[in-house]
Amino acid sequence: MNDCLFCKIIAGEMPSKIEYQDEEVIVFHDINPKAPVHLLILPKEHLKNINDFSEKEGSLGDKLFLTAKKMAKKMNVDKSGYRLVINNGLDAGQEINHLHIHLLGGKRQEF
Repeated sequence: MNDCLFCKIIAGEMPSKIEYQDEEVIVFHDINPKAPVHLLILPKEHLKNINDFSEKEGSLGDKLFLTAKKMAKKMNVDKSGYRLVINNGLDAGQEINHLHIHLLGGKRQEF
């Protein structure tokens, strides 16, 4: 997707503070953090949102959540607690049309 901000970050065309990446997943810091720890965990493959997810991406879902667990430990919020959020679509607050998980931690979250 040529106009996708996250795809540009994945391609190295836009700067970002990358915390982790492998062949399927990339993790970087949110530029407008809502908590002391605010990471974005996303597949490198462009999927617009959960509605684009199919059975063929099933193992990718596992990979995203296991990466979230690993990042929580790396950022030292695994014991105190952290929140995982997926906004799915405009009415849910999804601003970038590339599936991503927000990992928020480091302070008590307000609901």
